[in-house]
Amino acid sequence: MQRSDKGEKEDNDMTPNPLVGVIFHWLGGLASASFYVPYKRIKLWSWEIFWLTGGIFSWVLAPWFFAFLQTQDLLGVLGRTPRDEIMACIAYGAAWGVGGLTFGLTMRYLGLSLGMAVALGLCTAIGTLGPPIVTGELGELAAKPGSLYTFIGVGLVLIGILVVARAGHSKEKEIPGEKEGLEEFHLVKGLLIAILCGVMSSFFAFGLQEGDQIKALSAAAGTGPLWVGLPVLCVVLIGGFLTNFLWSGYLILKNRSAGNWIGKTPTGEKVPLLPNYLLAAFGGTLWYFQFFFYSMGESQMGAFGFSSWTLHMASIILFSTLWGFALKEWKGTSFKTQALVWLGIGLLVGSTVVIGYGNFEAQKATEAAAKTAQIVTK
Repeated sequence: MQRSDKGEKEDNDMTPNPLVGVIFHWLGGLASASFYVPYKRIKLWSWEIFWLTGGIFSWVLAPWFFAFLQTQDLLGVLGRTPRDEIMACIAYGAAWGVGGLTFGLTMRYLGLSLGMAVALGLCTAIGTLGPPIVTGELGELAAKPGSLYTFIGVGLVLIGILVVARAGHSKEKEIPGEKEGLEEFHLVKGLLIAILCGVMSSFFAFGLQEGDQIKALSAAAGTGPLWVGLPVLCVVLIGGFLTNFLWSGYLILKNRSAGNWIGKTPTGEKVPLLPNYLLAAFGGTLWYFQFFFYSMGESQMGAFGFSSWTLHMASIILFSTLWGFALKEWKGTSFKTQALVWLGIGLLVGSTVVIGYGNFEAQKATEAAAKTAQIVTK
């Protein structure tokens, strides 16, 4: 899709705005927290069928559709990208897919509270700090104006995760039937799987960073800053699709559930095929929007773009918890438990504000330095 030269120039001259970036990350978190709601309305389809059907929209159709729609010369950009960078992005995406698939096992062996604290805490910490550590940029970033606020914000997210996890533990004790999977509690096995889940899930952040050259080529082709990350998503999500396709395909063969796609069930019940496909498409596209808005948010975070992963995770947990209230999942819990939940929500909201402010301070310092340089040049 081609846009006017004037529109391209305006896009490419856009100054990063970290506060706008925070809003984009909130939108991404809302999309991620909401995507499973349509899936819950799918009837008479096994998990692997609706997961793979929705996933085709999440990992294949939506990424390529929006990248073609919003970027310049998509195929040319990917064709000019070195093959090793393409393969690295795919590999990181595949590793992230493993993390996603093991999340359910983490909950099964550790329960909601401990499982979420370990898996999401590791995912947040490694996904945020890992890329700049690997590239050797962490020290340089720490020396920038506003860095203290950004790192405090990362810490607040980790504390918020622990508080919400603690609330989940209280909920498990107070509400009958909330200890799902705890009859299979196994600390050593659960911790090993949770560590695997957290580490592997963080690799999505590494995949996004690995795609920096794709972003540069996309920008050079005339794509505006808000959209340069979309081609990277196309590549990283190929890896995620492969992992999920293999696992879902295995379950489909094992459970002989392929007939669900054409309305067949073991009981012979009539499957509402059109609503099921529409709900899977809606849920899958919602899932993709978390990273659609993530790439937009990251483009606005300026010097501390690495903090985008923290904002992403904080927003997901924030809106997932709010959905839990909307769906009355916390009904029947004590005042103390609900107070813990709201404390966790407050910490997560506060963390996004603090991180946004830190990025804003860094952006102001960058602009001031640029003006000073212009004056000296003149």
